Amino acid sequence: MKYDVIVVGGGPAGVSAAIYTSRFGLNTLLIGEAIGGLLNEASFIENYPGFLKTTGIELSEKLREHALKEMVEIREEKVTEIRKGFKVKTNMGKEYESTTLILALGSKKRKLDIPGEDKYIGKGVSYCTLCDGPLFRDKIVGVVGGANSAVVAAITLSDYCKKVYIIYRKDKLRADKRLVERAKKIKNIEYIFEATPEKLEGNNFLKKVHLDNKKVIDLDGLFIEIGTIPSSIIAEELGVKLDKDRYIKVNEKMETNVKGVFAAGDITTGSNKIWQVTTAVGEGTIAANSVKEYLKHG
Repeated sequence: MKYDVIVVGGGPAGVSAAIYTSRFGLNTLLIGEAIGGLLNEASFIENYPGFLKTTGIELSEKLREHALKEMVEIREEKVTEIRKGFKVKTNMGKEYESTTLILALGSKKRKLDIPGEDKYIGKGVSYCTLCDGPLFRDKIVGVVGGANSAVVAAITLSDYCKKVYIIYRKDKLRADKRLVERAKKIKNIEYIFEATPEKLEGNNFLKKVHLDNKKVIDLDGLFIEIGTIPSSIIAEELGVKLDKDRYIKVNEKMETNVKGVFAAGDITTGSNKIWQVTTAVGEGTIAANSVKEYLKHG
């Protein structure tokens, strides 16, 4: 079967795009490793309209339910290659073909890239508070970062841990004001500003973090929340142009430089790199409409 459109990526942008293309009457296939993408790692979400407070997992399930209701065909597989034509190969050894593509590949967590980081992954170093937070009950942990994801992580960890350090390279947090105010009211959260981890140390498990201000902190876990990097390797292999930070270049219609290929969400330059669920959903909607017009007029 040749689909009208294959949407690559199961996050909010990809699901939004697939819902709209299906409603437009286009034969749609959505391929993504996990519906919801990085949403599945969000402890709580309070800035998505219509949901005063929800978890990433709950919102991901709502996305899945909506897509299935709109008759979107979903394959939870990892895309390994896309050839011109467009032929999409996955880790399951399957190949799917379509007339158009919407790339909603999303992003992955950024690493510190310091000595000891890789050694202690799963042994004190984590990139997912929701996944690993409960393992550090009554322990001392650190969170690296100063944006929303870092403050949310610290608030979540404060329910489990004896003490939570927020370690940030600037002199104040840049998270939303309400999150910052909430965190400041929590007694077991402490702040270390104008500092960055430069080396991790321990035995079988992480025990110490060396900072670039010469201080050494004893702790049991370190949660790294310093942003994301785009998952754009497959797009580049297809000939799609990227900017200097490796985000897919798109115009106001979410069109790429490759005819028939569109992009949406955290992978693009479309919303001035404002990485929110709301902007991802909007870009997915625009990409879907552009696919409809492209198939109609060429």
